[in-house]
Amino acid sequence: MPKVTVGAVLTRHFGNELRLLLTKRNVEPFKGYWCIPGGHIEQDEDAVTAVVREVKEETNLDFVPRFLSYLDEIFPERNTHNVVLLFQGEASGEAKAEPAEVTDMEWFPVAVALKMDLAFRHREAIQLFADRQKRGDDRD
Repeated sequence: MPKVTVGAVLTRHFGNELRLLLTKRNVEPFKGYWCIPGGHIEQDEDAVTAVVREVKEETNLDFVPRFLSYLDEIFPERNTHNVVLLFQGEASGEAKAEPAEVTDMEWFPVAVALKMDLAFRHREAIQLFADRQKRGDDRD
């Protein structure tokens, strides 16, 4: 049975350069891999509340989520099927990793993140974001 999860493409401007936040996982699956922040939606929790909560828990950052897209993450070898609701937004606050879940965090240029070996299907999530940015379609 598929599980519904959320993921966040968090951005910040460093001068004229837009960067996105990746976290390094400290839990299985994909322990030690870089990924976008996110996680499971809890019982009786809506997706927007879930993505804001997950981002805060993992990174200490706040953001106003805008829906980006969704992805199916199907990994038969891991007996995993997640439907991921993807959100994007500009991060605010001071980044601080939650060590139980995250061993490291870093702001990467989008082009660099797209070349990395990321957890789950997060490279595809970032590509969806990059494509929308290229089109100038960053509205809700």
